[in-house]
Amino acid sequence: MAYGATGGRTWAGMVGVFGEFVRPGRSLPRTREDPRTIARMRRWLARMAPILHLTRVSSAFAAVGNVWFVILWTRANDAEVGADFVKTGSLWLVLPAAALAAVGLFAYGVCMNDLLDARRDRAMRPDRPMPSGKVSASTAVTVVAVTLITAVLGAAPFGTEATVLTLALAALIILFNAAAKFVPGIGMVVLGLIYAGHMLVPNVQIRFLWPVWVVLTHCVLVFGVSYALARKTPKISRRAMVVASLGWAFWSGVLLALAWARKEEGAVWPEWVPGTAALWIAVLAGLCVLWCQRRVAATGIGPRAAEKVWRYGALWLTLYGCVWLFAGGHLTEGWILTALAVVGFAGMTFLREWYGLLEEPAGYRR
Repeated sequence: MAYGATGGRTWAGMVGVFGEFVRPGRSLPRTREDPRTIARMRRWLARMAPILHLTRVSSAFAAVGNVWFVILWTRANDAEVGADFVKTGSLWLVLPAAALAAVGLFAYGVCMNDLLDARRDRAMRPDRPMPSGKVSASTAVTVVAVTLITAVLGAAPFGTEATVLTLALAALIILFNAAAKFVPGIGMVVLGLIYAGHMLVPNVQIRFLWPVWVVLTHCVLVFGVSYALARKTPKISRRAMVVASLGWAFWSGVLLALAWARKEEGAVWPEWVPGTAALWIAVLAGLCVLWCQRRVAATGIGPRAAEKVWRYGALWLTLYGCVWLFAGGHLTEGWILTALAVVGFAGMTFLREWYGLLEEPAGYRR
């Protein structure tokens, strides 16, 4: 990042240790920090940056938001069933355990992706942590193992079903990264299943499954749009769109059948969930479309636009959870999830800026 002449006016300055901008003619403010301590901190941060790049922790909050929603929804509605740990356990224990499982499985997935794509990335994306040499293959294998163990340990308090589901999702992640993502019609559906299944880890027996269907549908569409914007090959053909549509319809039917089997009485939309919730979800989905259209218009079609669509699409998953909770009248739970969304977005922005400063330190031009 550089500061220089803009619009005929010269901005001269110096960026301090923490990015502080100093006006021309003024000296840098004195600090009490030991330069050696700051140097050691910068070296440690520089060593950590490739690992954080590898695990994509800046985007993991979306996965955390999904599992937190299921927990908060289950606790807020007496009609919902769930394990005692979810229904009556302390939130100070339940939410961190779910976050551990979510971040662990998310990091496992992206690390597995980079590990399997190492040869391909050396030719097409040499700036990635592994092709650039910042992370060795042995380190990546270690991170994959540690993150999977972390995910399983986080899921264990939620019961045997949660642990088995986590392991099944880990296998599905391997399938996606090894083969399915190279076949767009199948990859869109598999990725949607991973996100929807991951959402169920804290409570496999949840009765209100419409939020899970929204996540499935959202991920299928966002992956398809970002794939097309990135101009990846093979392109999404009409056949691929038909295959993806049929796969989405099949799994939508499975979720509908589960909702019907788990209902107490009446229709698959329970009476204790206001019908207006669906309207607000539709409005939020429309806002997502408009927001992504603006991002694409600003950047143009290409990998950068695809990355922005996927990033903001991930943010929307947590916002869906907030709307479900607020629409259901669960204000406390809604604000908890809203706080996660705010912290997650701020953390994502901070980490991205931090990566940029480490890889391209700020400077100035005269």
